[in-house]
Amino acid sequence: MTAARLRELHVPGKPLVLPNAWDADTAHLVVDAGFPVVATSSFAVAMVQGFQDGEHAPVEEMFAAAARIAKAVPVPVTVDAESGYGLPAAEFVERLLETGAVGCNLEDTDHGRGQLRSISEQSDFLAAVREAAGQELVLNARTDLFLRAEDQAAQLPGAVERARAYLAAGADCVYPIAVRSAEVLGEFVKAVSPAAVNGNRIPDTDLASLGVARISLGAGLWKETRDWFANRLKEL
Repeated sequence: MTAARLRELHVPGKPLVLPNAWDADTAHLVVDAGFPVVATSSFAVAMVQGFQDGEHAPVEEMFAAAARIAKAVPVPVTVDAESGYGLPAAEFVERLLETGAVGCNLEDTDHGRGQLRSISEQSDFLAAVREAAGQELVLNARTDLFLRAEDQAAQLPGAVERARAYLAAGADCVYPIAVRSAEVLGEFVKAVSPAAVNGNRIPDTDLASLGVARISLGAGLWKETRDWFANRLKEL
């Protein structure tokens, strides 16, 4: 399946729902349930291999997991590629495309330094990825500005600035992860319109009405599955 098909599914107000898988079996379940795209969760993929999230898993293991998933399903696969694993853009693109994936998330946290990259640094990386990939990858540029923010409204201007820069660098979609306020997410969507925005679930909120184009469940299903397994073990 092509990046063009994945790109077409990003429609503001009619969001593409992505229940994130972590192996070939869960990817099959996503497809069998009727979802048109399989997304991976870096958190879940790393954990099932015995590593913590945040680029602690060997890059070879993460790409191998992505390849197994992409090979297993007949729909587009988009990979949570964290912040690119410290690879040069051209090498990152080459290795990702070799897995069979047609999309990826790239976040603006530098895991080696434990801090956000500057806007210019992340924009340059995204632009280099776009140049290397052409239109063969759907780039979902994630900003982590809201992740640990107590006052989310105060982070909105900075998040919008980052999103606009990432879109100008070639991103197809922007992802303000961990926004917990419907009002803040709605203002973010308006500020970057007509660009596609990836949102996370917010309790009692219709994300479609806010204009998001994509909804990611992240590691949510993996965590629910793990909790069920742990509770079931206690009953034995």
